[in-house]
Amino acid sequence: MKRLAALTAIVLAAGTFAMAAPVTVTGVLVDRACYTKDKANTKMEHAGMGATCAADCAKKGQPVALVTSTGEVYTVTGEVAADNNAKLVPHMAHTMALTGEVTDVKGVKSISVAAAGLKMVSK
Repeated sequence: MKRLAALTAIVLAAGTFAMAAPVTVTGVLVDRACYTKDKANTKMEHAGMGATCAADCAKKGQPVALVTSTGEVYTVTGEVAADNNAKLVPHMAHTMALTGEVTDVKGVKSISVAAAGLKMVSK
């Protein structure tokens, strides 16, 4: 009986940990690959790549990231990244507030966002 109680407590604790409260992170939406190559690539146009590089890459389904003012980078996943980033494309290079579940696996951060968790801060 003690083993069952201990096992139940562990399972409940793990379940509580997995259901973390949503977090809001504010930053600029960027094409993750272009930003990784050159930290200056936070605008729509990237040197040598065209005036709409960020949106073009996002439309192709390339991973989108949110870069905070302190330089933290979060890969954006979840509902807002579905259909080749359809909900994110109009907001590339804009400052956005994303609300969702944040994960950090070996220093690589991501935020899973539902459609309701996407809010424009500024263009």
